[in-house]
Amino acid sequence: MIARGTVALSYFLFILVGLGAGVNGVVLLPQLQDYGVDRTLFGLVFFAGSAGFVAAGAVTGPVVHRWGCRAALLLGVASYVLGGLYIATRPSFAAFVLVQLLAGFGTGLLESVLNAYVAALPEATGRLNRLHAFFGAGALLGPLLATWMLRFTTWPIVFLALAGVAVPLGLAVAALFPRRAADPAAAVSEEHAGRRLLGPALRSRVVLLGSLLLTVYVGLEIGVGNWAFSYLVEARSVTQTAAGATVSLYWLGLTLGRFLLGSAATRAGLTAAGLMYTCLAGITVATALTWVLPGAVPLAAGFALLGFFLGPVFPTAMVVVPPLAGPGLAPTAIGVMNAGSVVGGAALPWLAGAVTQGYGAWTLMPFALVLAVAQLAVWWPVAAGSPLRTRPRQDELSRA
Repeated sequence: MIARGTVALSYFLFILVGLGAGVNGVVLLPQLQDYGVDRTLFGLVFFAGSAGFVAAGAVTGPVVHRWGCRAALLLGVASYVLGGLYIATRPSFAAFVLVQLLAGFGTGLLESVLNAYVAALPEATGRLNRLHAFFGAGALLGPLLATWMLRFTTWPIVFLALAGVAVPLGLAVAALFPRRAADPAAAVSEEHAGRRLLGPALRSRVVLLGSLLLTVYVGLEIGVGNWAFSYLVEARSVTQTAAGATVSLYWLGLTLGRFLLGSAATRAGLTAAGLMYTCLAGITVATALTWVLPGAVPLAAGFALLGFFLGPVFPTAMVVVPPLAGPGLAPTAIGVMNAGSVVGGAALPWLAGAVTQGYGAWTLMPFALVLAVAQLAVWWPVAAGSPLRTRPRQDELSRA
């Protein structure tokens, strides 16, 4: 009964993380206008948030081992709330950049701890994929929430609302999550100490390639999610309301892809490599179509299709790549791959912003197309000659 309650709460916490990701794309324009900085300088916000995220990943193992998931999650929620409350005061730009360290730390701790906790439970594969699908659900709601709120209030209040949502979730963590003695993730942390296994994981070719894949993938996912609103308004003359709805369709597609494509691949007899190739090819085609399609409705369909094929890539990679690193290395491999995703989630959206700043908002989709092709190039050596070519079990791809 406790496990069911904590798993459900984990899903709600991932919705919160997704809300923050979805909101960011809509509030970017008001933030740029308010602070009067260009997109290249604004990239410091991405890097500061990612630095906080990486710091959270570095301390997750020791914190979970020493105090358990409940204490680690409470620390994450507290950091998230404090960061949101300070942002709601509309600080100076320098302070706004610095507070991203705290906000990124809170988000990173929530993500890392929840991944570790769910991975230590029975039926971890299906639950882990659903966990990431609920991120998409939050990211779907985020643009709608932000667009609606900006009609009658300012962007700092959006972050005040997110902090308010986090408070009852933190209270639920304190009530439902077990103490360290009954925490399965704490036992896993003790059995597989990250410091002893980090070296072998970093020397694993498949882990490094998996990390590079997620670096490119998250850069593409977040880059499009963050800048699509600006692209639609500035380069394609779409109204702000329609642009917000289109960004939501993008995140809806990502969520549905994670829930549906894995099961469809299993019924069709696709291998794990086949599913990944299908998604990566679909991403490439959808990106190209979205670049050239005219009109608001075809654009919305293109973004939804792009999100749909993007959806399964991250959870599928997290499920199938780490076990290839060798016995006992999977938890550390997940951490290394997650770190790669954070690097991509900071550097590539910043680069997308710098390119659109220098050459115009229209460059977003060509930039995304380059990343889509890069994903295919990275995945090919991972899949070639590896056990990924064998047909996966039903639970490996279910709800990927």
